[in-house]
Amino acid sequence: MPDTAHDAARLLRSSDWHRGATRWTQLTLAEDDPVKFDAVEWIDVFRQTGSNATCLSAGGYIAYYPTKVPYHYRSKWLGDTDPFGALVDGARARSMHVMARVDPHAIHNDAAEAHPEWVAVDAAGNPRRHWAFPDVWVTCAYGDYNMEYMPEIVREIVREYDIDAVFANRWQGHGICYCQGCAKRFRDASSHDLPQASNPDDAAWRAWVAWRRDRLTKLVVDWDRAVQAIRPNASFIPNMGGASLMEFDLETIEAHCPFLVVDHQGRHGLEPVWMAGRNAKRIRATFRDRSVVLITSVGPEEPVHRWKDSVTTGPEITTWIGDGVAHGMLPWFTKFNGVIPDPRWIAPVAEGFDLHAKLEPALEATKPACEIAILDATTTLRLYDWSSRDLAEADEKGFCHALVEAGLSFEFVSDHAMTDEMLDRFRVLILPNARCLSNAQCALITDWVERGGNLIVAGESAMAGEDGTPRAECGLTRVLGTRVTVAPRGPVKNTYVELSGNHPVNAGYEGAKRIIGGIRLVGIEADKDTETPFLYVPDFPDLPMEEVYPRDAATAPAIVTRQTPSGGRTVHIPWNIGATYWDVQAKDHQRLMENAVRWALSGPAMVEVTGKGVLDIGVRQGEGAALVTLVNLTNPMMWKAQIHEIYPVGPIEVSIALPSGVTGVAAHLPIAENSADITLRDGRAIVTVPHIDIVEAVHLTWKVPA
Repeated sequence: MPDTAHDAARLLRSSDWHRGATRWTQLTLAEDDPVKFDAVEWIDVFRQTGSNATCLSAGGYIAYYPTKVPYHYRSKWLGDTDPFGALVDGARARSMHVMARVDPHAIHNDAAEAHPEWVAVDAAGNPRRHWAFPDVWVTCAYGDYNMEYMPEIVREIVREYDIDAVFANRWQGHGICYCQGCAKRFRDASSHDLPQASNPDDAAWRAWVAWRRDRLTKLVVDWDRAVQAIRPNASFIPNMGGASLMEFDLETIEAHCPFLVVDHQGRHGLEPVWMAGRNAKRIRATFRDRSVVLITSVGPEEPVHRWKDSVTTGPEITTWIGDGVAHGMLPWFTKFNGVIPDPRWIAPVAEGFDLHAKLEPALEATKPACEIAILDATTTLRLYDWSSRDLAEADEKGFCHALVEAGLSFEFVSDHAMTDEMLDRFRVLILPNARCLSNAQCALITDWVERGGNLIVAGESAMAGEDGTPRAECGLTRVLGTRVTVAPRGPVKNTYVELSGNHPVNAGYEGAKRIIGGIRLVGIEADKDTETPFLYVPDFPDLPMEEVYPRDAATAPAIVTRQTPSGGRTVHIPWNIGATYWDVQAKDHQRLMENAVRWALSGPAMVEVTGKGVLDIGVRQGEGAALVTLVNLTNPMMWKAQIHEIYPVGPIEVSIALPSGVTGVAAHLPIAENSADITLRDGRAIVTVPHIDIVEAVHLTWKVPA
């Protein structure tokens, strides 16, 4: 592992300090660490992993330094020690960048008794004890505790220690707070009482979502100003807690956050590994050029079964880091508890960081350059709370996985950040189920299609306005050539769609006359200038078994394709194919989504990959260069953490479209650290990658004609 101290040193304490902070160690201390952990051991972990930046526990819930702020609880083992200060000094001695971690989500009894207004209140009017540790209290994130008191702690840390930033964890609150302060502030702002539950159809809930966004945005600004009033080159960096920026005012985030941190520490449930790289794509959907850091835990990540001071398998750690790195994320690992009873995580983290170090030069010289974009439906998703958002994202996840299986690289476009220029970067735009879109957003997409863009619309996309109010008609009907005849309905059981005629979208079904349909259906009719490769089979009972047969012929369109006057192509799939595939994993649905995308592309993709295995592919371009990253997902544990061992793949043939007229094309494999043979054919470079363990890349360079 190379020593990165020199690279970091030239940016120390400058306004661009974050550009040298590319590999992060986070140490979250336990209360008894002041008498148990070894600071020297952790300085050596910095060295072993090649970290050039660190995030260290400082204060908030517990202070790990001799704080003087009233009611700022000190570790009862602190004594006259300063573990935070010792770690800061050790990191600075290695020319590392340093960020102080604070956690404001809970307080102890003395603070709660002195300031009951700091404590969150549940819907029944009871002050909230901590759900996992009832000895302490959950704080109200939207009132004086975060807005007035925590800035005092932030200012003390920034004033007393040589740091570059303050990082806040669990600062956004935990659902609706029903304290008197929140009730009054919300009523004054919205004229509503606080909603009793999350419900996108409830006007009070929608108003609360907007009010919460305003309060959190103000907090980011106030804390950042508190930091910069003392250290002008420092910043406040909020933990975003997820992969989308739907909870914040985008202009404020752009002005105050020099880089973004995504807290998706690992897989849980049946998440596939490509979820790591998805985080990068979703942030880029809004901020194309902003650095994004992915936090990785060294232990398993399960929301129900929690083992926060544990170690998962090495292949799992390295693969999660590797997929994030391959899609442009900066790696960050976190360890809970300063004692290291099980050191098996150190080598896998170092291996993942080494993957980044090898790819870093090529990543910095290139930018994402995919042809296919999935719409990040922020306008829709922001109406759901964290507990229901996974289900709301199921359609998008289904399309993502279908494209990964197809070997097609893709990016995201945020519906909040859409512009003509951004859309024009892509050949195909997919709306998996963007139910809520404003008239202006629909107009942007419509205009893009009428300039020649290719559009795939699925589910109930554009069937409601930005506030969730239903439309009688899809907002994109003009370019799709369809009209709604039956409002969305479901869940429906035992549905099928029947193949109709010969069309590229229904190719490859080997004589099948029908395939599984969706669970939520929209009835449509189609214009004369369209084709209908699939028709709805009218749904019929699934019990008694004797009644399981179709009553009526399939006549209503289930998929409509259209070639637009401008030369573009559209596909309308008026049912929830993405969510159904995500839930059921029927290969027929993957094939249908792949067929739709390839037909919309109307030619080979920019990058085509052949060979055995499942690969998550990233495509980037720069001046005189292209970078194709290949993450090996081929594993029996692809769908369930933890990966137990790596199953290498290869040889893999990578075909890359070249700009016209280039010469001197050469190929390099950054992870293997050697050159690769290359064949030029029909305007494409063909490179064979002999072997991939976790990550490999093809870095093409060429001479641009004068």
